[in-house]
Amino acid sequence: MPRYQLPGVYVEETSSRAKSIEGVATNTTGFVGPARYGPVGRLQERVTSLTEFERIYGDKSLLAFADQPNSQNYLWHAVRNFFDEGGQRLYISRVFKPGDSADDGIARGLLPASSGLMSHIGDDLLAAAYPDSILVRARFPGVAGNIRVRFTLRRGPNILTSDRRKSMVHGLNENDVVWLRYTAPPVGSLPGSDELRIAKFDHDRAEWRFARSNADTADDQWLNGVDPTHRVHPENGCEIRIVTVDVIVDQGGHVEAWNNLSSHPRHLQRATFDSIVDQFAPDPKHPRVADTSPIVIVPGNIIDTGLQFIDALVRGRRAQDGHELLDQLRAPGSSDDERSVELRLENGNDGAKPTANEYRGENTESSKTGLVAFETLEDISIVAAPGAVFDLNGTYGVEAQSIVQLLISHAEHMKYRIAVLDSVNGQTIDGVLNMRSRHDSSYAALYYPWVIALDPVTGAKIPLPPSGFVAGIYARNDLERGVYKAPASEVVRGAVGFEMMLNKAQQDGLNPEGVNCFRFFEGSGFRLWGARTITSDPEWKYVNLRRYFAYIERSIDKGTQWTVFEPNGETLWASVRRAVEDFLLSEWRNGALFGDKPEEAFLVKCDRTTMTQDDLDNGRLICLIGVAPVKPAEFVIFRIGQWTADRNS
Repeated sequence: MPRYQLPGVYVEETSSRAKSIEGVATNTTGFVGPARYGPVGRLQERVTSLTEFERIYGDKSLLAFADQPNSQNYLWHAVRNFFDEGGQRLYISRVFKPGDSADDGIARGLLPASSGLMSHIGDDLLAAAYPDSILVRARFPGVAGNIRVRFTLRRGPNILTSDRRKSMVHGLNENDVVWLRYTAPPVGSLPGSDELRIAKFDHDRAEWRFARSNADTADDQWLNGVDPTHRVHPENGCEIRIVTVDVIVDQGGHVEAWNNLSSHPRHLQRATFDSIVDQFAPDPKHPRVADTSPIVIVPGNIIDTGLQFIDALVRGRRAQDGHELLDQLRAPGSSDDERSVELRLENGNDGAKPTANEYRGENTESSKTGLVAFETLEDISIVAAPGAVFDLNGTYGVEAQSIVQLLISHAEHMKYRIAVLDSVNGQTIDGVLNMRSRHDSSYAALYYPWVIALDPVTGAKIPLPPSGFVAGIYARNDLERGVYKAPASEVVRGAVGFEMMLNKAQQDGLNPEGVNCFRFFEGSGFRLWGARTITSDPEWKYVNLRRYFAYIERSIDKGTQWTVFEPNGETLWASVRRAVEDFLLSEWRNGALFGDKPEEAFLVKCDRTTMTQDDLDNGRLICLIGVAPVKPAEFVIFRIGQWTADRNS
């Protein structure tokens, strides 16, 4: 209660309604698996389209594992299927296993090139080993990191003007590399009147000077110097043009460009470091840059000016074909090709096929990998590892089975999410029943068989794991109907067939065991025809029931955080009851709860009957909630008998 000491009128805001509980989203999905490119150990922001996924994690090309070359890129296909089926929000945790301990899978290159490049010893050691060179490497491991990088020198317009009393420059920044050129050099001018220099601002003299290094020297040129042989002025026929570098990255046909970057490592603009070295730093300050810029540029230890950086580019092009970049920079009509040097990054690889250890992940000071990375994201409701069980019946069987259990354990641990499990490619009915018998959990659902879809490039039919389709169907069902509706009897939009075309008799043996099947129905198309979890507990046998309770629990959990440390008395209990009752009333009106009246659909108690004095003494508020969820009409039965003409009822 505020204290009033000064006479006057006081206006205060007060709330006259109870806190409300808002339903949480249930369609956010997390996929874990290998990709062609992208961050490992750091989650990118939510992916909302296949195009965005490809920009970060690479295209659909096959994965070239050291032990299994030409492996299908199941993660890309799952992402495509997810969005095609109606999914909207997706997180990716890329897993990567190095081929051996000495190979990190990252492609590298050096300017000038060195035949003895030690490609996997780390950025700091390479910068020391090649102190006057520029190391360029892919930011992430993968064959997709074997990319072409092009540096193009660009000369800007003349920025030097004069008002007849003094010279002026427009748009010049500290540490800009400039081309200082005299068309009619004054008598006695120092050598170097047609060369690159660094723009420095002398705060004591409030004047620009143009130097060959970061330090002051006797041959510095001044914008309005006292000595005419060191003075830059348009009347001397002088021009000042800012020299920048364009970086163009060609990643297998996907081209990105960064234009007009300063080559000076300590270039500042609007109090922000923005040089080529900062743009492609190993650890950019902005995480978005860290995940989307495909390369890292590390200058050698003795490169500390833009002039030295450009000199390395010049020596790199000269070593390739004897071409002189600076001559072409000075030439008025030179082309971009003539002012460029290209570098091909090499030795990037996809490592070995990830095992259960990579899918499990780990939590270190610098990164979180695998499923562990998803533990920090509260809004994920669906998790899957598309294609992880490929070859479960072969040499990879033990690892694949472990990955399945990891998904289940993760969902159980996180409580508010469900694991979508793939059956095995080419699996028989007995095989999938055997796989199902090894697990028992209400937090996971198993789908069979694999889906036949068309490859978007070749047009060939290929079998794909169900999880990408199913996760998209979950999301579509939640958005169109609600999480309380069973995600079944839904059309599989991307399907052109299934690995096994099941009939009613075959599904009769699978459905009771909790194996959800894909079926084809004449006139109705390809459909998902099952919505059961893999639990032996009949109370939680339906997918929608488990997911709906997760939705209710998390919504109440999130919507009542305000109650913590509030005075634990009748006023608080009444506020909690009103908040929960209002939320459940809305659910009942939406058709999610069973009953003709609200009191038949749910029960909320929070009073002295739910708490003892010991609970109150120990700071516990206990609210008892009961709900009557609507369960799916899995078996629709019509009983038909003969009707006689003289029967009255």
